[in-house]
Amino acid sequence: MSPTILAIESSCDDTSAAIIKDGNILANIVATQAVHEKYGGVVPELASRAHEQNIIPVVTQALLTANIIKSELNAVAFTRGPGLLGALLVGCSFAKAFALGLNLPLIEVNHMQAHILAHFIDDPKPNFPFLCLTVSGGHTQIVLVKNYLDMEILGQTTDDAVGEAFDKSAKLLGLPYPGGPMLDKLAQQGNPEAYTFPIVNMPGYDFSFSGIKTSILNFLKNNSAENPNFIPQHLNDICASIQRALILTLMKKLVAAAKDTGIKEIAIAGGVSANSGLRQTITEYAKRYNWRTYIPAFEYCTDNAAMIAMAAHFKYLQKDFSNQYASPEPRLKF
Repeated sequence: MSPTILAIESSCDDTSAAIIKDGNILANIVATQAVHEKYGGVVPELASRAHEQNIIPVVTQALLTANIIKSELNAVAFTRGPGLLGALLVGCSFAKAFALGLNLPLIEVNHMQAHILAHFIDDPKPNFPFLCLTVSGGHTQIVLVKNYLDMEILGQTTDDAVGEAFDKSAKLLGLPYPGGPMLDKLAQQGNPEAYTFPIVNMPGYDFSFSGIKTSILNFLKNNSAENPNFIPQHLNDICASIQRALILTLMKKLVAAAKDTGIKEIAIAGGVSANSGLRQTITEYAKRYNWRTYIPAFEYCTDNAAMIAMAAHFKYLQKDFSNQYASPEPRLKF
């Protein structure tokens, strides 16, 4: 039987609910949290409180949009982790109560695996096995995807995530939160070869972004000391050069992994997969290396419950259910 599932995502600062039926997404509702803008980043306690305010309206709207009543549901899914503990706790608690009240099975979902499985929401869908560059504010990974629920991390960041590097660079430049998308927008108007930043070469397929962040900080300090107007005068070129260095760091390892495994099915996922420079670069590399590449729609790049629903769909088919004692796991691994 193909199930109808309510899925809830609350790992960070977006409250989202989705309905999937027969493997098709019928609704994907997302409530964002503007409260963090004045702080220049997500404040965990404020995120938790906003989730508490948003979760019932978001779930209600998802059911209405999908034209589904609660008695038609076959299961309830939620993000167990990774993410912010307080934020995860809101979604987990709501999902457990909702499932218990309706006597429905509960499905816990790994947030990062769900990002990858977002590729199975719409066509074209990747063929197994494929490599997925999973990039977000908290993670940077190259994942070998053998099947829907069988994944292996080949390489990952040893310190900071690439999304964090984008956001921290944007903050150093004085850009408003969220900084990553703004840096991307300005980079499109700049010269990516105006300035050079180091590309750290880690062993194997691992990444490191702490060094490039320090390099950017020192670059801005030194040039601003000589010319206080350096940043505003060269903002577009600085953004473009930073973006180029971060993307080339990602692509160097992805090319190596594809070559060593012989896999030409290549996907990107996670919030940073919305970056226009990365999307353009992976398209160019596809031509150079004869890859078949898969880039998710923008609405499925950032945190959303549709990807949680898709992961839950495959877990339901395997009867992979959780119990009512399931608890949030902020540092959940594959």
